[in-house]
Amino acid sequence: MTKIGFIGTGVMGSSMAYRLLKAGHELHVYTRTKAKAAGLLGHGAIWKETPQAIAQNVDVVITMIGYPSDVETIYLEEGGLLENLAAGKLAIDMTTSSPTLAARIAEEAGEKGVLALDAPVSGGDIGAANGALSIMVGGTQEAFEKARPLFEVMGKTIQLQGGPGAGQHTKMVNQIAIASNMIGVTEALFYAENAGLDPNTVLASIQSGAAGSWSLSNLTPRVIKDDLEPGFFIKHFIKDMRIALDEAKRMELKLPGLELAEQMYQKLADNGLSEKGTQALIHYYR
Repeated sequence: MTKIGFIGTGVMGSSMAYRLLKAGHELHVYTRTKAKAAGLLGHGAIWKETPQAIAQNVDVVITMIGYPSDVETIYLEEGGLLENLAAGKLAIDMTTSSPTLAARIAEEAGEKGVLALDAPVSGGDIGAANGALSIMVGGTQEAFEKARPLFEVMGKTIQLQGGPGAGQHTKMVNQIAIASNMIGVTEALFYAENAGLDPNTVLASIQSGAAGSWSLSNLTPRVIKDDLEPGFFIKHFIKDMRIALDEAKRMELKLPGLELAEQMYQKLADNGLSEKGTQALIHYYR
């Protein structure tokens, strides 16, 4: 049993935390809205009133929060996690955040003797619930080995990608691939609908062929049922795409597919769909 602090219990974080609790670990939780942790508390998790209280009472802190600004605040500002974690403790940020910020956190953690990993994930709400996430890790081998048993509870594909920030860079690669894929998947469905085809039989024909993808198999059925509830919020996808665009600019790269996807999703957000799932891209066309 490990004493784990989990900060952030949203759509994915709550399922990830529940799996750690179910695996027999002592789980301490904090989230800005306590009601979002009610399910975990009902299963035996321990509530803490502040992130500082989490850090002072556990061996490992895992964060799964919203934006890079949140990550910077909770780790680096006065009274933050790094000030309250003792040497030898482990901090794992599983938020999709800035690679540059991840490297900064790891550097400051190292100065205090704290082990730090950036470990963003892919797999959405389904992967989180089933313990089937892909976990992309940046940091030292020592920190990775210490975290591996916890990662194995939450995910199936677990890979150390390199030093600090490498996990976040890998997640940017993932999001870039998804961005253009979502355009293709959505346009294909829109075409099928307008050609008078049955989307379900079309999906049965194409998902196991060359057009197959995770988004096609897992998100298109939701679109067909007009289920736009989030496995992953549009507002968070926009955040991820903008991180990738910022990093690409820093590397002097031009990514027109990603730029187009960001513009399309921003239009949806401007029309009140920011808290729907990424499959709501169908409404850009409809």
